[in-house]
Amino acid sequence: MAARIDLTLDCADTRLLAGFWKTALGYIDEPPPAPFKTREEWLAQFDLPEDDSVDDGAWLCAPDGAGPRLAILKVPEPKTAKNRLHMDVRVPGHGSPEERWERIRAESERLVRAGGSVLEEFEGHHVMMADPEGNEFCVAAGPAQAG
Repeated sequence: MAARIDLTLDCADTRLLAGFWKTALGYIDEPPPAPFKTREEWLAQFDLPEDDSVDDGAWLCAPDGAGPRLAILKVPEPKTAKNRLHMDVRVPGHGSPEERWERIRAESERLVRAGGSVLEEFEGHHVMMADPEGNEFCVAAGPAQAG
């Protein structure tokens, strides 16, 4: 059986980054693991320092459970260098190259309105972007979706 992965982003503002990635990926807040009813209950089992709060983390997932989960965790240190790993946001890839590029550009513009920024465009192929805290990701064409 293949291993499943979760992705974790360190950040300064958990709510800001969680809101951006929910918009970017269509993800939702992941419910706490059973038998816990709230994230506060779940965190209480870990004997964390008193100044740690449920607001120091966000846990996101795809509504259908597909894809990796995303954990967003507050850390004290700022981002200082380029990511060694980044996400690619894939836009369905059907149509002509011009039509695919138009959808990639439209998605990057939507993500700019959500708080991201364009770092560089690679005409006809992908757009390199940054989330509100500077984490790099790309917007590119994905496979065509079955009709």
